Amino acid sequence: MAFRFEDLKIWQQSFELSNQIDLLTREFPKTELYSLSTQLKRAADSVVLNIAEGSTGQSVPEYKRFLNMALRSGIEVVSCLFMAKARNYITEEQFRKYYAEYEVLSKMITKFKNAI
Repeated sequence: MAFRFEDLKIWQQSFELSNQIDLLTREFPKTELYSLSTQLKRAADSVVLNIAEGSTGQSVPEYKRFLNMALRSGIEVVSCLFMAKARNYITEEQFRKYYAEYEVLSKMITKFKNAI
């Protein structure tokens, strides 16, 4: 693989989750097109993008800063999921699935950040 981030499990996992979130938001009402659905998708994409951007040619403190941004974006995804569930855009089952997956991803990012 040509880029360092491609081999990172945290990048691979966040990439897959971002694609799943994209599909999930396609079922949101049209009234949310420029609101919660866009915010949720942008937050999920931000996790992926910050992991990738931080991995290339950065000092360790700068790399950790990008990983912190990725972590914060993951927390934003979870907050958006709470709102989507409260507004009945997603089921309890969908909420639990993505909540659990972002919890695992957050722990993975934190462990990776602490290891570098």
